[in-house]
Amino acid sequence: MRRTGVLLIGMLTLIGALAYAWHRQPHEVSDLYLQADMGAEQTEYESSEQVIRQDDAQIQVSLENCYAYQMLSEEERIVYLEILDALVNFRQEVKLSIFDKEKIAHIFQCVLNDHPEIFYVDGYSYTEYTLGDVLKKVTFTGTYHFTQSEVAEKQTQIDNYVNQCLAGMPKDANEYEKVKYIYEYLIHHTDYDAAAQDNQNICSVFIEGRSVCQGYAKATQYLLNQADIFATLVLGRVIGGEGHAWNLVRIDGEYYYVDATWGDASYQAVGGRGSYPEEKIPTINYDYLCVTTKQLELTHTLDNVVDLPECTALEANYYVREGVYFTEWDEERLEQIFADGYEKGNTYVTLKCADYETYRQMQTALILEQGIFQYLDCPDGAVSYTDNEKQYSMSFWL
Repeated sequence: MRRTGVLLIGMLTLIGALAYAWHRQPHEVSDLYLQADMGAEQTEYESSEQVIRQDDAQIQVSLENCYAYQMLSEEERIVYLEILDALVNFRQEVKLSIFDKEKIAHIFQCVLNDHPEIFYVDGYSYTEYTLGDVLKKVTFTGTYHFTQSEVAEKQTQIDNYVNQCLAGMPKDANEYEKVKYIYEYLIHHTDYDAAAQDNQNICSVFIEGRSVCQGYAKATQYLLNQADIFATLVLGRVIGGEGHAWNLVRIDGEYYYVDATWGDASYQAVGGRGSYPEEKIPTINYDYLCVTTKQLELTHTLDNVVDLPECTALEANYYVREGVYFTEWDEERLEQIFADGYEKGNTYVTLKCADYETYRQMQTALILEQGIFQYLDCPDGAVSYTDNEKQYSMSFWL
């Protein structure tokens, strides 16, 4: 018995020494954008192994259209689910399966890119636990912009916006028509404002009606997902090096890029005499509705968190669908397009060219040589137009 007692005391002493050595390192806070997924909520805390079960049907359904998740390795997917569970349930000090800080930051951004509904996260912190100089454990804690009660209140407001938006969508709309409808609806109901509150998340669009590129892109993603259209967030830069955000969408099995922020811009009429009536200047630019990688890269640079597919399809491009996409000079088509524009009561006509050569030919014929006058009713001899060399397009007011 005495020996047993001595052994027990020795074990307790050893455990105490381990506990003392198992200390915390200072928190390090991420400055990345954040978000979370309501669909993965757990009713009570489970171990990591239970939370990330690959045969969990509910998790599999919620992650099926999560593009960034699908691009990760098996090891990274486990951490993705650990972070997702923590953010959805406001958990603290969640043990992660990896120690690599860069991987944690990368996977965290993947979660945010996939889940615009996690609008309440400001960032995250992690804690390192070491035994001597050996790192033994890393835990993750989200930092939150709103309390859980505030999140519930704002979600109600978001739901009201989404329901009103989707109620106006044609019941028999195909996938392209859904994307076009949401693109137009969001632009008509949102003002670009760098000073908008919560402009890095969907609250700025759905509650405030004012936002910047990341708010536009996340709101577009959220609405399209609600309409059963695949969409994900894309990060990159635009001419001049400024950071920017837009979307990748899938229509009839093909991928396209959509940029609602750059679509929300009135044309500035040039040429002709004087300014064109403001009420006739369009509020939507369709150059960024369902474009290819090649078209996008004329003005945008991809710098996304995961690799993206090469978008080559043209079938769902706005100008192709509207019949104003030119692969070669065609006078008969031009005449018909302008005649249709007048018949429909349109205020302007936009012509899109497939390449620079076709664009230059059209620009020379219609603008430099003033051939546009044979298609327009211009009693005062003046034409108002825009000429977008970057996008190979030009618009003429009727």
